[in-house]
Amino acid sequence: MTEGGWAYDGEPVALSPDTVTLVHGTSFCVCGSDGNVDGAAAQGVFFQDTRIVSGWALRVDGAAVEHITTLTRDPFRMTFVGRGRSRGHEAESTLLVRRERYVGAGMREDITLRNFGRESVAHVISVHVEADFADLFEVKESRVRARGRHQCDVEPDELRLTRRLDGQSRGVRVHADGADYSPSTLTFRAVIPPKGEWSTCVTVQPVVDGRTTETMFPPERPIDESVPVLRARRWREDVPVLRYTGNPALGATLLRSRQDLGALRIFDPDRPSDIAVAAGAPWFMTLFGRDSILASLMSLPIDPNLALGTARTLAHHQGTRVEPNSEEEPGRILHEMRFGADASLALGGSNVYYGTADATPLFVMLLGELSRWGIDRDQVEAMIPHVDRALEWIEHYGDRDGDGFVEYQRATGGGLVNQGWKDSWDGVNFADGTIAQPPIALCEVQGYAYHAYLARACICEDFEDPDGARRWRERAARLKEQFNDRFWLPDRGYYAVALDGDKRPVDALTSNIGHCLWSGIVDEDKAERVVEHLLSPEMFTGWGVRTLASGMGAYNPMSYHNGSVWPHDNALIVHGLMRYGFVEPAQRVTIAVLEAAEAFGGRLPELLCGFDRAEYPDPIPYPTSCSPQAWASATPVHLLRVLLRVEPYAPRRKVWLAPVVPESFQPLALDGVPMLGARVDVEVDGDEVRVRGLPDDVELVRAPVGVHPGLDRG
Repeated sequence: MTEGGWAYDGEPVALSPDTVTLVHGTSFCVCGSDGNVDGAAAQGVFFQDTRIVSGWALRVDGAAVEHITTLTRDPFRMTFVGRGRSRGHEAESTLLVRRERYVGAGMREDITLRNFGRESVAHVISVHVEADFADLFEVKESRVRARGRHQCDVEPDELRLTRRLDGQSRGVRVHADGADYSPSTLTFRAVIPPKGEWSTCVTVQPVVDGRTTETMFPPERPIDESVPVLRARRWREDVPVLRYTGNPALGATLLRSRQDLGALRIFDPDRPSDIAVAAGAPWFMTLFGRDSILASLMSLPIDPNLALGTARTLAHHQGTRVEPNSEEEPGRILHEMRFGADASLALGGSNVYYGTADATPLFVMLLGELSRWGIDRDQVEAMIPHVDRALEWIEHYGDRDGDGFVEYQRATGGGLVNQGWKDSWDGVNFADGTIAQPPIALCEVQGYAYHAYLARACICEDFEDPDGARRWRERAARLKEQFNDRFWLPDRGYYAVALDGDKRPVDALTSNIGHCLWSGIVDEDKAERVVEHLLSPEMFTGWGVRTLASGMGAYNPMSYHNGSVWPHDNALIVHGLMRYGFVEPAQRVTIAVLEAAEAFGGRLPELLCGFDRAEYPDPIPYPTSCSPQAWASATPVHLLRVLLRVEPYAPRRKVWLAPVVPESFQPLALDGVPMLGARVDVEVDGDEVRVRGLPDDVELVRAPVGVHPGLDRG
């Protein structure tokens, strides 16, 4: 994109501390704790990446309501409680004002006024509405400007606000029974008897190119029968339950993760069975390749169907052509989907941007993991063509110079400069702080490709193709040998974060090398030195492992990618530590991350500042961090899986289980973990481990797996 968007070099605007967020699918509302929306503070109601409400203010008799409290029942509904201003002869207000707000394909707000006085009262209630139809990128980057032709139509039964720009139109229809409509305002006149109440229901429906979106909360239907409420209820009933734990904070964190992952699900009306996970609220309520894959992979112990839906949705949008504007290439998995008009124009009419080097191998890894976890064999078989197209991209378009490594270089000046998970403009740098120049081959991406080759080999074996399995294992072995030869820095004792455009090792010490442990591409004789660096004072803060060591030239504990601590990054590092048998370091990092979660009230943020725990006794939040954010929400779930050392392999009818749960988390009981088509209960109390619910034909192996769980021949 030429103005902001993917190539934007800044950061999202920081929301004020009293900001609250409601979310359902790709719709969300960011507002003040009193319920009002201030567009100048990056607030609003958003639908398909467009701000359809930029101002929303309730007045009673021309005065603002005095805010009392905000109550949250579900991620998509919130109650704002306040009171009207007292009248001249009253010592205190006798008017209670309650606003019930629901978000989903627009917004509904039920306004109720209760008169606790002894006399009838007359009030004038007004709702002021503004809609600038700004693109989400403009709002989150604080660069909104007036564009297009705006129109306000006052109809007998509704208020219509519309913007027309570049042949497209975006609008809203605002309606309430009993309202008088004038430009930008709905007015109600109410007479409320003593101890009585008055109420109305205001609906806000998006209009895209003349087509009105149906509300998810129709006034004629009880709220408890609405689609969002039914979805939330099914989620609560279907996901596993932590029956008890010796650590209440852990229980609260896992409960919050379960709730937030349910809230971050997105539903495609054209493919209702494919439920995917969005990257995070408020600015990333859309499908991201890397984020959605990793979040759903880490959420497998909660719901494998979320991973399957994510994989199927990504497969549906897999690249088919070469298109520089969107960086689409055959077989490539997308980076991000957007629906705003700005994105479509910048991408030549598309709403998908493909500029990522890691989503494609991660996609193959996800399918391999799903197969081992136990999804239906027919579902695996149906995805094999997409897996093979992804592998073709890795070997051809991904390896642009034929040296055996996957590298990236953006195809357009509007694309992302860096296309790994550290995708800020300065996210890849040398030890002296110099920015690496493309094409760039990241160390963790080579690990993902290695793991993808092994995953494909396993799928070949599961479908009785030994020749194919042998070819992919040989391909994996060649890549591992090349990687350890070119990326290892023997004088430093760790791997280069990347090779730059001149094939020079980029020698900064980063957390990326922990992902290499996770993928298994690290030679076993080098693993111990890698672990020593990851747990060194330069990297480990006491709240987690930093993205960049404190001794590096670009280190800044308040930066996005150069010294901060990311929970999901640490979850993958912990898994890598455990795979190579470093149990105590894995436990230490796990405890640190979960203690950070406790300090944040049970909800891990997207990232936190990388200050040392000895310097500040509490973790320091990063100002513009997303919350909730999918892979941060999935982190506690994945960490618990790693501590249990549970690795199912459905095609071989085996489950490895060898818990190393710290004493402070015990006793521990999980009910209803989905794996191998069954619901499994696991209890850990000291040396006693009980497992119930595994199918009779499944062998329980009470031992840890090797470096490559389910990928070894054994």
